[in-house]
Amino acid sequence: MEFTFKGVVYPAQTDAMGHMTVQFYIAAFDQAFWHLVASLGYNPGWRDERQEGWADVRHEIDYRAELKVGDLFTVESTVNRVGSSSLTTRHVLRNFNNEICSEIMMISVYYDLLNRVSKPIPGTIKSAASALVSAPSPL
Repeated sequence: MEFTFKGVVYPAQTDAMGHMTVQFYIAAFDQAFWHLVASLGYNPGWRDERQEGWADVRHEIDYRAELKVGDLFTVESTVNRVGSSSLTTRHVLRNFNNEICSEIMMISVYYDLLNRVSKPIPGTIKSAASALVSAPSPL
């Protein structure tokens, strides 16, 4: 797993229960995903240059511990599976004490932004992603 995101919980990111709300967990995992695919060779400029990007098609999340205002956290990411047009990735969000607060399994599809259909993952990205594949762990 590699570090893909660092954050801090701000008051506006909390809900009525006083902990970070679901939308900000998703935001942290989404940002971690973009850093992960960039480390695999995806160039964010391809959105405009090639009209290619990624679309999430499935999320499975497990929440284990709360984050409150001022808590620092990190996200580590890895690849569990590489398909012809999809990546299954796992992202683990930990607090400052290294306790797992949440983790997500995501399936993301490489996408033709003009035609709105999946397309094969470029070979260099696929090779780099395959090198990261780890045994899937249950959430």
